[in-house]
Amino acid sequence: MKEVPSPSGARGARGGSGPDAGGYEPVIAFEVHVELATRTKAFCSCPAAFGAEPNTHVCPVCLGHPGVLPVLNRRAVELAVRAALALNCEVHLESVFARKNYFYPDLPKGYQITQYDRPLATGGYIDIETDDGVRRIRIRRLHLEEDTGKSFHVEDGDCSLVDYNRAGVPLIEIVSEPDCRSPAEGRAYLEELRSILEYAGVSDVRMEEGSMRCEPNVSVRPAGTETLGVPVELKNLNSFRAVERALDYEIRRQAEVLSGGGEVRRETRRWDEAAGVTRLMRVKETAEDYRYFPEPDLLPLVLEPGWVESVRKGLPELRTARRERFVREYGLPRYDAGVLTASRHLADYFEEAARLADDPKKVSNWLMGDVSRLLNESGNDASFLRSKDSPFPPSSLAELISLVEDGTISGKMAKDVLEEAFRTGKTPRAIVDEKGLSQISDAAELEAVVARVLEANPSVVEDFRQGKEKALGYLVGQVMKETRGKANPRLVNELLRKRIGQG
Repeated sequence: MKEVPSPSGARGARGGSGPDAGGYEPVIAFEVHVELATRTKAFCSCPAAFGAEPNTHVCPVCLGHPGVLPVLNRRAVELAVRAALALNCEVHLESVFARKNYFYPDLPKGYQITQYDRPLATGGYIDIETDDGVRRIRIRRLHLEEDTGKSFHVEDGDCSLVDYNRAGVPLIEIVSEPDCRSPAEGRAYLEELRSILEYAGVSDVRMEEGSMRCEPNVSVRPAGTETLGVPVELKNLNSFRAVERALDYEIRRQAEVLSGGGEVRRETRRWDEAAGVTRLMRVKETAEDYRYFPEPDLLPLVLEPGWVESVRKGLPELRTARRERFVREYGLPRYDAGVLTASRHLADYFEEAARLADDPKKVSNWLMGDVSRLLNESGNDASFLRSKDSPFPPSSLAELISLVEDGTISGKMAKDVLEEAFRTGKTPRAIVDEKGLSQISDAAELEAVVARVLEANPSVVEDFRQGKEKALGYLVGQVMKETRGKANPRLVNELLRKRIGQG
């Protein structure tokens, strides 16, 4: 099958069909797997932590040895119910575990314990914001299951290795209805889903560690029609950017196939990030291929209504409510509130710094600007700011803002102080004192410098008197140069205007 050239940086328009789909409309649904934040695995007591030496978090139960029996992790059930409630699903008081049979090297038992025709929850939704307004993406089902192991192909070798540490880690699978109509809408859905699950404390949802993995199912149909096309499942997507790019490519590919008189096959394709194309993996399995049947070693999962209600009451403030509160309580623009609440860790950091700094908007500006830049450059996310290893706690940001406000340092100096604090963990005030960075705010001391600068630049002074405002900027620059950047810019402006006779 002919490969379609990868679009160069193109992104699908929110609410639209994506770039040049040739009169075809994309229809996108998602299967999202999320590892639950439990200490142990779903059906045994092995640790569920990420990053251990390969095949050290295993036991006869999760390796499927003969004669062993699974024991359901109560905490996993609680977190799954919490996720279902946060996603507006109906939690069923009785659900049933099933065996999903298939034979891959990373599945030690030869089957996966999951849920099939009687899942934990159904019928939820997420509202996303698009350029065309709010759109509701429906959730078909949410169910509990166990994770598989992980295969690694040996580079320049002729074999693959398998790490079974992940086998048996508790998952929820969240299946959406085919409600997304562009790659950008798909990304918005995934970003909102991640925020909700992070806020609910269900998972750390770190895609780079595999604790959130998404598999889009995408088809195209002639624009304006209702019949669904043949869906293709995409795999090997480890970032939201990759999801958006892969969907964009696959929409183009399917549209070209249909435009050329061909047929789209029901198949699974992987995303090749380097080449920017999707490639065939295998023909898509059907439910019959998996030979589902009720798990004989586990009783039906029966929940008490009162217990489900207690989980509901224990839900924290979720992103949508917090975003609205940030606008109302802190007077932030909606854009700022949206950025700050995208991560629970960033929102927590903002609130603590805002209480200490007494200026929410300045805190927001620093967080969305230089602090976020330093996080990205260091390869960290907002959770790093809230960790015990953070070099820049909320108190340091509040202190930095205070040093600018009281004239101790300039805004330009503050950027340098922030970089030093982020690198060393020292407080902003300690850095200012150590490096002698305090601004000169003594008018008498600056008067002499201003006088020298005016005397040395008579033509520039005359230009300013003739109404050329840019001339004042040059004079300010000369004063700053003489004071090695330590002069208080506001005071320098006042003194220059006064001495020239326009203050």
